[in-house]
Amino acid sequence: MVQKLFVGSLLGFMVACSGGDTPIEEPKAETKTEAKTDAPAKQMKKLDLAELQKAAEEVALVPSPAEMQKSLKNAGLSSDLAALVDANRKIEMTVADKDNLAVRTGVILADLVLTVKTSSKESKLARLESLKAGFKGLGAGDDIQATIADLGTQITNDAINEDDLLKEMDELSGVMVSELEYEAGEWVVPLIQAGSWLEGANLVSAAIVKENKFEVAGQLLKQPRVVEYFLKYVEREGRNKAPDQVVTKLTTVLNDLKKIAEKDTMSADDVKQINSSTSDVLSML
Repeated sequence: MVQKLFVGSLLGFMVACSGGDTPIEEPKAETKTEAKTDAPAKQMKKLDLAELQKAAEEVALVPSPAEMQKSLKNAGLSSDLAALVDANRKIEMTVADKDNLAVRTGVILADLVLTVKTSSKESKLARLESLKAGFKGLGAGDDIQATIADLGTQITNDAINEDDLLKEMDELSGVMVSELEYEAGEWVVPLIQAGSWLEGANLVSAAIVKENKFEVAGQLLKQPRVVEYFLKYVEREGRNKAPDQVVTKLTTVLNDLKKIAEKDTMSADDVKQINSSTSDVLSML
């Protein structure tokens, strides 16, 4: 249900994830042997099956915060990730760097989903407003803004329960992916995912340290492919300008986490480093 909001709509996202061209080709130029028409037909590009499969695997490998919570329970930890979310954290959403803004939006999205059944009305509304500001700054259109505004109205009027709120947020993904990719570029949704995953990894590592159950760290935090996936977009070629300090720090942290995730086993010190490194990035938001 909620997972789609983090991995995006597969159909709309898989070509962008693979770095392929747009699926629709431009009309061919007119030649002497071709008859001119008022409305030349566009030809659909034949999509490569292997390319689509690879893209689908990349999208599916990123765990949502809700999945992280489930994995935590399955590993025998009793901590509730919602209780570990910093309720007093205020994330500024007026930053100019869009990579930075996308990461911030992902963190807020994770916190909203994880705490939707435990947080106050005021907290939900505040996070929705931050989401609205984040999406607007990333180039989201009127559909996303209207959907978020409607959710805020329903929460204010006590006209929606937590389960229905999650369903409504799920529907938001249908317009979020296509609009953001068109306005900002194919990198924006993966960086929103990166923010959500960053928050989740921080909370999971905190739970492991809190309960002193380092033996389960491998199954919960050993995800080198996820880190590589995010690095591909953070370090992408063709950025309009040099990354700001948050994105630079995130890049350093992701490279450090990649080295840890590639180890055969994770030690207690490795888990503590993951928690410390992700906390360093989150403290800059």
